[in-house]
This record gives sequence, C-alpha cells and structure tokens, in this order.
Amino acid sequence: MSMNLPSQRGRGRRAPMADINVTPLVDVMLVLLIIFMVTAPLLTAGVPVNLPDSRAKALDQDQAPVQISLDASGKMYVEDQEVTDAILPDVLQQIAAKTEAGKPPQVFLRADRTLDYGRVMRVMGELNLAGLNRVSLITVGDERK
Repeated sequence: MSMNLPSQRGRGRRAPMADINVTPLVDVMLVLLIIFMVTAPLLTAGVPVNLPDSRAKALDQDQAPVQISLDASGKMYVEDQEVTDAILPDVLQQIAAKTEAGKPPQVFLRADRTLDYGRVMRVMGELNLAGLNRVSLITVGDERK
C-alpha cells in the first residue's frame, strides 16, 4: 500500500482519481423524490365525496375494482365519468361483461353521507340487475380507538 506521496521521479504529477462523485446523483434523486411526493396525492384524487365513518378493516384486493361515486348533489360517476340514470344500466352491463375467472368485477360504491338512502339503494338495485353482486360500500376509517 502506497500513500500517493510525491516522489522524486514523478515530481508534480498526480495519480488519476478513481472515485465516483455521488453528489450530483444524490441531488437528482432528491429532486425526483420531491416530485413523486407532490404528484402522488394528486393521482388518487377522484370525485370529492364526504364518506361516512366505519370501524371495519380494509379489504385485500387482487384486481382493480370499479368505483361508482355519488356526490352530495346526487350526481353519479363511474370511475371519473359522469353518468345519468338513463344510461346507467347500459354502463353496468358493459362492466359486468368484463368477468375474470367466472367472477364479476369488484365494485366500490362511494356515496356522500348527506345523500338520500333511497338514492343509494336505487344504484345498488341497478348493480344487482346487471349481475354485479360483489359490491363494497366505501367508508372513512374511525380514528377514535
């Protein structure tokens, strides 16, 4: 092991540096981390619904469910597209046609807590008529434990 001391023979010459400068890499990674932290919450935003509280546990999912949302004014959305009562049965028939392994897709029903109970039940009846029986009502977890 030598110590890279200047010698008489190679006076003034330095050995090439073989270390990698990681400072630019760390800077780029921190910028990417900040970008992902800012954009991740924006990707999950859908229709704003004031969900009721529940103490139930979260479900394990293996495929992406279809989300149906009812906002406080009674407007209905399938995923992020607004749907009227007249075309709801056709949209649900198209969703029911996408069966995998003999099971219809999972449906998440998100309804605002101030909405009329009858309105939610009409949507659930349409889901049942379309053959979509795997319906989960989405709530907000109860934080008072």
